[in-house]
Amino acid sequence: MNHYASVTIELISGLVILFMITKILGKTQFSQITPFDFISALVLGELVGNAIYDHNTKLREIIFAAIIWGLLIYLIEFITQKFTKARRILEGETSIVINKGKINYHVLKKSRMDINQLQSLIRQQGYFSIKEVEYAILETNGLVSVLPKAEFETPKAGDFGLPLKPVHLTLTLILDGEIVYNNLKKYGLEEKWLIDELAKQGISDYKNVLYAEWKENEDVYAIEYEHKTS
Repeated sequence: MNHYASVTIELISGLVILFMITKILGKTQFSQITPFDFISALVLGELVGNAIYDHNTKLREIIFAAIIWGLLIYLIEFITQKFTKARRILEGETSIVINKGKINYHVLKKSRMDINQLQSLIRQQGYFSIKEVEYAILETNGLVSVLPKAEFETPKAGDFGLPLKPVHLTLTLILDGEIVYNNLKKYGLEEKWLIDELAKQGISDYKNVLYAEWKENEDVYAIEYEHKTS
């Protein structure tokens, strides 16, 4: 009877510990599973699970191991929030697998994805033909975001005989107070242009910007840090 009572206590303790660690780490552990999140969740679950069914392991050892692992995950999450380079290494980067209606085979191959997988992910977004897609972006969590061609938008412009407008991809220009120079370079934009665009909105320093995006023929959309806004 003591053995069953011990297992019960360990199971309840493991559940409480996992719940507390998950709450501390934030909701992204549920909504967006990156490769690192998947590994950390898997290891943490195995760590507690094996400890519970190992009769030689004491409750205090389970708690200690779970807390240490939770602290390591929290530390790495903190680093990814502060340093964008570390974020790219640990969480990965988005990839444009369809660009202006054409499949980027090099990016597809680099992402270890075949055409069938791409078709499946696109269908999950409600588009059943690649010809309907103007842009498709492979996200860090393995899902694909789709920007359809103008004639296949909802409601479809082609159904009403309306003139079609060109589709442009939205570019991220500033992320966490840092300029995304690769995106500027792709479209032949310069840092001075971006700074001038921000100045038009009363923003004197791009480091005060949490996020900024731009779409061709539109103004730059910028969001400042809340604690830095006047």
